[in-house]
Amino acid sequence: MNFTSVLGRLRLIGLIEGISYIILAVLSIGTRLWDWPVEYRKQVGMLHGLLFVLYCLAVLHAWIDRKWPFRRAFVAGLVSLLPIGTFVFDASLQKEQAEMAKKHSNN
Repeated sequence: MNFTSVLGRLRLIGLIEGISYIILAVLSIGTRLWDWPVEYRKQVGMLHGLLFVLYCLAVLHAWIDRKWPFRRAFVAGLVSLLPIGTFVFDASLQKEQAEMAKKHSNN
């Protein structure tokens, strides 16, 4: 993954945000069903909130930089509301990144 590109950074933040969402969901279930400490959920929740904001900013940056249509940017933001959404959306980002790299290597 190329972290120096806009799409590479979006993919990385999406991956980390998605992992934090899954951990938060597991902790939320654990605190309700098995009396796990609430403090862990609160700490991961704050981290996830920060990562969510970073993801939204990365989507905004990609929308502007890559000149995405509104629909693509909207879907990119919408998938972050689903626990595995960023992982599913990553496939299209990976494809776009590969096409972009292929285009640059041909020039």
